[in-house]
Amino acid sequence: MLRIHFTGEDLARMRIAAEPDPMWEMQLSLHRLQRRDAGVVFGPWLRESLARVPPATRLLTTLVPATGYAPDFLTPAVGGGLAAQVEALRSTPRQRLLRDLRQFARQDVARRLPAWVRELAEGEPAGLGPVADAAQAYIDAVLGPFWERMRAQVGRDRARRSAVLAEGGWDAVLSTLHPSVRWEYPVLRVEGAADGDLHLGGRGLRLQPAFFRRCGPLAPGDPALPPVLVHPIEHDVRWATPDAGPADGQALAALIGPTRASLLSALADGVANTGELARLAGTTAPNASRHITALREAALVSSQRHRNATLHTVTELGLALLEGGNPRDPA
Repeated sequence: MLRIHFTGEDLARMRIAAEPDPMWEMQLSLHRLQRRDAGVVFGPWLRESLARVPPATRLLTTLVPATGYAPDFLTPAVGGGLAAQVEALRSTPRQRLLRDLRQFARQDVARRLPAWVRELAEGEPAGLGPVADAAQAYIDAVLGPFWERMRAQVGRDRARRSAVLAEGGWDAVLSTLHPSVRWEYPVLRVEGAADGDLHLGGRGLRLQPAFFRRCGPLAPGDPALPPVLVHPIEHDVRWATPDAGPADGQALAALIGPTRASLLSALADGVANTGELARLAGTTAPNASRHITALREAALVSSQRHRNATLHTVTELGLALLEGGNPRDPA
């Protein structure tokens, strides 16, 4: 569990990023690409993008495994957009390289790293040029065609959280950030994140909406870096095909009923508790609970008790129903 310690000054310096972060989206989308776990939300992106992946992406996947830690220098905290981030990556200080790559090696001592990574870890930053070029090429080819739609989804999520901020302050924003997050001033606890304590010490915290994040929030591994909490957004499941007609949704509603169809579609975006699902489906919590029970009995939804809430996820069978296909082979 990650514990983020706030002061009153930190709350005054909090902000929500207005745009998706290209380097964070690169890293998170590489997780999706390697695991092929795109599901309903990212399936159209994955199917369209596989043929576009540049050969140099293998340099990136060496540093960004399918799960687990990736070096912090891949997500430089600089403004100015992608060009500035690529230049910052290219110019990573030697001490930062050493620190991050040693941490990377400790995550899996059995991993055999190629010679160019070992040279980087020994203080040869010239090898970062090809990595920076690979990042630019990957983002241009794989994320570029979807970028405006990604921006629209992040903007939609930011607008919703800004409305929560205006209504209830940062207490309300942090309390509704994600089901895995628990806010009790002065500590924000993030279940599932790497264990540790992050003392903000008056630096504030940037909330970074992340298009390709599906699980709970995460933060850089080094607490000395500018504080940022990367959190998932709520997607419109039709984001990749905005011009598609409503026929599939109508068919699903005809099959299982409109409220259950809305609840199942909302769960395609990740994990949610009963109250959040009720809000997304436009119904009351008791009514949502009744319909979720029916979906669970039909093996379309699974539920797990977590502290004082019940968290729900869509099952493989539920995903197959949403996709209009067959359940994926678990092998």
